[in-house]
Amino acid sequence: MKTIDWTKDELVAYILLFAANADFKESKKERDLIISKVDLKTFKEIHEEFENDNDYQGIKKIMTSLEQHNYNSEDIDLLMEDIKSLFFVDDDFDITERNMLKCLNRLFKTV
Repeated sequence: MKTIDWTKDELVAYILLFAANADFKESKKERDLIISKVDLKTFKEIHEEFENDNDYQGIKKIMTSLEQHNYNSEDIDLLMEDIKSLFFVDDDFDITERNMLKCLNRLFKTV
């Protein structure tokens, strides 16, 4: 895939949006948590891009950007903590979110 011109904040916003939509619903608490990690302008821009991508495109963009930003295992661990926080923010850590967490963890370990 070609390069992705995202900042680290844009990458984090996209990953958290991807995770927040694991259960096909994006709660206000999840949006608020994402906005607490990145600014509102970044959130809105990345949200629009996210809405236009399918899952395959999203995963490709995420993996390409993780590599471009030279994420290491420590960075991935911090990212996974943010994802866990996102899943628990609305007090509903359902099976689709659990599966997404496992899949992202496995996928990110390949970076």
